[in-house]
Amino acid sequence: MPAPLTITSPANPRLKTLLALRRRRTREQERRTLVEGYEELGLAMDAGVVPAELYICPELMGEQARTGGLVQKAGELGVDLVQLSRAAFEKVAYREGPDGFLAVVGTVDRRCADLDLPQDPLILVCEGVEKPGNLGAMLRTADAAGVDAVVAADPVTDWGNPNTVRASKGTVFSVPVASDTSAVTVDWLRAHGIPLVAATPDTGTTHTQVDYRGPVAIAVGAEKTGLTEAMVAVAQHRVRIPMVGRANSLNVATSAAIIVYEAVRQRG
Repeated sequence: MPAPLTITSPANPRLKTLLALRRRRTREQERRTLVEGYEELGLAMDAGVVPAELYICPELMGEQARTGGLVQKAGELGVDLVQLSRAAFEKVAYREGPDGFLAVVGTVDRRCADLDLPQDPLILVCEGVEKPGNLGAMLRTADAAGVDAVVAADPVTDWGNPNTVRASKGTVFSVPVASDTSAVTVDWLRAHGIPLVAATPDTGTTHTQVDYRGPVAIAVGAEKTGLTEAMVAVAQHRVRIPMVGRANSLNVATSAAIIVYEAVRQRG
């Protein structure tokens, strides 16, 4: 493998192109995003992602990263490898305590119609969820629970947001995800005969009182506003999670995990 290009100056113009990918408009125009972290990048590559560029900083790498073969694998795939000084890497890193791995990859750009569903799918619909950290956390739950697809309905953020990628630990590349309007999402579910279960506090039915066996989609909404009235109105079931404390709501990622795992329990 040839020696990588080395950049030592934080002011190098090439680094400005990396910083630009923090902006959604740039990501959408270039159809590229950033993956930072050894574990996140490893999972993405295991899912078939081939980075366009890989930036490394040996000074920041831990022993596992030095010996794990990820850099060698990237080289064998023909990835453009660039070595950065610590100062240069810390300029472009977007997480605290960077571990010396930052890659440029293609964004996930998929609509509901592009999803290939198995028989009796389990789907998670996230409507209007605004925080990348919550989207990423729900992807980790979806990955762990074997959810067949996650749909961002009327998304406020994009799947390529670097903080979503980080919070998902790279599972945004291993779990089938899509983005669409709420109306298109509902029509798509209806066309595939998939009942919708809406999480809302305005119901007497708890999340354990619904049958999740067979095809089913579980919908959760934004933290402040919850699901839209339109989404709740078309749901075949409306469920709530029992709460006895003073707080009037749970974190949306926590709510999604509770309901998804009740579905997993029932589906056996």
